[in-house]
Amino acid sequence: MKINRIGAAQWQGGIKDGKGAISTASGALNDYPYGFASRFEGVPGTNPEELLAAAHAGCFTMASR
Repeated sequence: MKINRIGAAQWQGGIKDGKGAISTASGALNDYPYGFASRFEGVPGTNPEELLAAAHAGCFTMASR
């Protein structure tokens, strides 16, 4: 089984003052914003680690059935 999925992230600016957006080809995420504050300071929003954790959890729950 071949699975092809595409995701993209863009970042503009410096680490603390910059802004980013994450998108997926499926449309589940469409220019969803993320930044320093949502990653390190507890401000609402997503971050790369949260997205990886969710993806890993999804794969694990499907494999354990």
